[in-house]
Amino acid sequence: MIEIENLTMNYGDLKALDSLSLTIQPGELFAFLGPNGAGKTTAIKLLTGLMKPMTGSVKLCGLDIQKEPIQAKSILGYVPDVAVFYEKLTAPEFMQFIAELFNMDPAHAADRTNQLFTQFALHEHCGQRIENLSHGTRQRLGIASALLHEPKVFIIDEPMVGLDPIHARVVKEELRNQSRAGATVLMSTHLLHIAEEVADRIGIIHRGKLLFVGTLEELRSAQVKQGLNLEEIFLEMVSDSQH
Repeated sequence: MIEIENLTMNYGDLKALDSLSLTIQPGELFAFLGPNGAGKTTAIKLLTGLMKPMTGSVKLCGLDIQKEPIQAKSILGYVPDVAVFYEKLTAPEFMQFIAELFNMDPAHAADRTNQLFTQFALHEHCGQRIENLSHGTRQRLGIASALLHEPKVFIIDEPMVGLDPIHARVVKEELRNQSRAGATVLMSTHLLHIAEEVADRIGIIHRGKLLFVGTLEELRSAQVKQGLNLEEIFLEMVSDSQH
């Protein structure tokens, strides 16, 4: 579970996040949807403990990310929009490093690595240093490494960046699998069709404020103009919030 209460963050005079409150349940796949600069990445940095909010709190399965950071991060899997690695390691070496960070049993970690490398088509790249991998392959490795310790909360920023259609489908299916298994999954995206395809609920965020939270059906029924697709609804809401 993710519990966000009154989360606020400013950059000088810019209010990047404005009193955000939201609860995401176990087994739910939630999508933050918004244009570039809407506050999605700032929210994720606060949720993962990479930044400290000016006001507000974040709890992951009851653990406060600021007050209990080690315990909270032990149940968290996080993939940023641009994954960061130790470039000189190979993919298996990096997975071993991640396993040691989370104090995983070596045999279990090896089994999980083999399973994830099969799932994300990474076996053929095992002999290469990470610095020589393509952007899409690095993205898949980042996702695999974040799933290695079987987190209860999984947060991913712009999950389809650099992925071809085949591997994008694999990632979408894995996000669904994680939520079906009981994990709380939060993804941030500006790609409307991705949110429409996979999310149980969506939150439309713009200029640091949540404009809407609910299912796609609830969003459509809340609109005065019926029959609009998600793109039309989204553009109308964002446009209205600017006036």
